[in-house]
Amino acid sequence: QVQLIEFGGGLAQAGGSLRLSCAATGRPLSSYAVGWFRQGPGKEREVVAAINYRGDNSFLSDTVKGRFTISRDNAKNTVQLQMNSLRPEDTAIYYCAAHLEIRGGLPKEYDWWGQGTQVTVSS
Repeated sequence: QVQLIEFGGGLAQAGGSLRLSCAATGRPLSSYAVGWFRQGPGKEREVVAAINYRGDNSFLSDTVKGRFTISRDNAKNTVQLQMNSLRPEDTAIYYCAAHLEIRGGLPKEYDWWGQGTQVTVSS
């Protein structure tokens, strides 16, 4: 029902910045919590950030706290991940995912996933 696509990935130098966006089609994102996940080569998928349907509650993992920011614009049906002070260990495929959640929480499980966008950080 919800189709997601990520864009904005690419190559950055250590200490640089990238801004990822997640765009939704099929139905509005206004009733969905959205999370950002990443999977580095040979590593397990991990959660990076999440934001509730209203945008007034969010989560950042300890590894990115202070460097990344998650935000959303429900009018544009998009969610952004601003990544600053990038490190080589941030290199991964980044995915956005959505889950129907109208109560304002941050779900652990997500139903709809994008195809991912590659982020590569050089030393």
